[in-house]
Amino acid sequence: MVSLRRRTSRSRHKRASLEEGDSRDGEKKPYNRHLYLPLLLTGALIGLVAVPRVTENLILIQSFLGAAFLLLVWQLWLFIHVKRAAIIPSFKIEVRSQHYIQALVQSSVFVYWGWYWPPVYGMLWIMLGQLLFAYGFDILLSWSRQKNYVLGFGPFPIILSTNLFLWFKDDWFYLQFLMIAVGFLGKEFVRWNRGGKKVHIFNPSAFSLGLFSLVLLATGATDISWGQQIASTLSLAPNIYLFLFSVGLVVMYFFSITLVAGSAAATLFLLSAIYSGWAGVPYFVDSEIPTAVFLGLLLLVTDPSTSPKTQLGKILFGGFYGLGVFGLYNLLGSLGAPTFYDKLLCVPLLNLSVDRIDRLADYIALRIRSSFPVAGSLDLKNNGLHMALWAMLFIAMTAQGKTDGMHPGDTIPFWQETCNSGNEKACKRLLELETTYCFDNSGWACNELGVHLSEGIVTPSDLELAFTYFSRACQVRFQAACLNLLPLEQLQRSSPKIIDLRLILREGGRNLLEMSERDLYSRACDHQWVFACDRVVGTS
Repeated sequence: MVSLRRRTSRSRHKRASLEEGDSRDGEKKPYNRHLYLPLLLTGALIGLVAVPRVTENLILIQSFLGAAFLLLVWQLWLFIHVKRAAIIPSFKIEVRSQHYIQALVQSSVFVYWGWYWPPVYGMLWIMLGQLLFAYGFDILLSWSRQKNYVLGFGPFPIILSTNLFLWFKDDWFYLQFLMIAVGFLGKEFVRWNRGGKKVHIFNPSAFSLGLFSLVLLATGATDISWGQQIASTLSLAPNIYLFLFSVGLVVMYFFSITLVAGSAAATLFLLSAIYSGWAGVPYFVDSEIPTAVFLGLLLLVTDPSTSPKTQLGKILFGGFYGLGVFGLYNLLGSLGAPTFYDKLLCVPLLNLSVDRIDRLADYIALRIRSSFPVAGSLDLKNNGLHMALWAMLFIAMTAQGKTDGMHPGDTIPFWQETCNSGNEKACKRLLELETTYCFDNSGWACNELGVHLSEGIVTPSDLELAFTYFSRACQVRFQAACLNLLPLEQLQRSSPKIIDLRLILREGGRNLLEMSERDLYSRACDHQWVFACDRVVGTS
């Protein structure tokens, strides 16, 4: 009996000791358990090194491993710091619609665009690596500042937005991870008081995109990125303006950013029309608003957290973005720099000015109400009305051929006619188009370049370079070019062949390899090629 009591007493004491130990262990578990999250993310990032898309390039492998090494070293430091300071890192789960809706819309752009430009799909594993790095970096940054991390979809729109506008090539891909890190550092450290809250000043992706764009411009290193190709290949997807308009409506419906996008688009449409009427040529060459700029005014500058709060402020904000893009396009072009940076450089400056824009809007609204008391009774916060007006503007522009469909700048005869009338800008654009098509193996385009260089009218004479272009055209069996290699008194020209039409009629899209000859001639006639119109009439 005594023995039984002793055993019972010992077992109770043992259970109490275990419970006390479990309790002590429970006090340690939170930070140990939470520290596993960035470790798992880092492990997944390392695991991507085995993916064929990554293994095909040594520097890409090193970039992934370097990013993972940074996270591991940081975790080791944080583990030691946490243990010494008795701090318990933690996080709370908070799913914000602003983040996942933006991410879904951005993802739809990648899916549609990638269907027509395969390199986009080739970047999926690379973007996953960036996303893993972004989560790990953001968590560790928050814990290092002794903050409770908010776990949700926050990094998704930042990574997707960044990749919609700029990728670094594989041999320089470590700069992509650096760009992501800079974006999150800017979000964490560059803050101000707004509306009684401490919030970040800059749109994180726009901040890093703007900063790295400046560096690439200053160093003349644009070629280490895919920026130019990204900006130009969006138009490979058919009806891209209609698609972007449609997905943009989703963001507008949920976050009331219609006034920003609408005023930016209206400003650009208006300025383009004024310039075209004055100069006789389109300002943006082959569109009223380039597709990448249209994407930017819908999904980059419209971040609700870093744009004005007042309705008039949003209109001014969008208008200033349109003015900024318009001016930067001309400035960059005059400096001989790539013009695709126009949509990226002005966003951080606008983010920095939102308070002043709101104050200016309040001042203007006050003056309007004092002069026109009836204006105070108007409801300007009706987002449904804003969306309806935006839809009307887009439909009107589409009806005039200012969005999808053939643009005057897509047609060679337009540039030939305008150049012949003495417009230097048209002559410059004509040479650019013919050079592009020549390097795509259009014999007609190469022969035209050779003629221009021989005549010395459109461009300064260069007989040696002209001979090179004639030879290139002759190699693809363009007969007029072969004759121009002979010492004839008169230079020979000829109409484009079918293979040439498949290139020069593509209107910024894909080569027309599957189009029938009949349809090609019909399309060429729409482009004002006289020989094609004669062929269509003759066939009829």
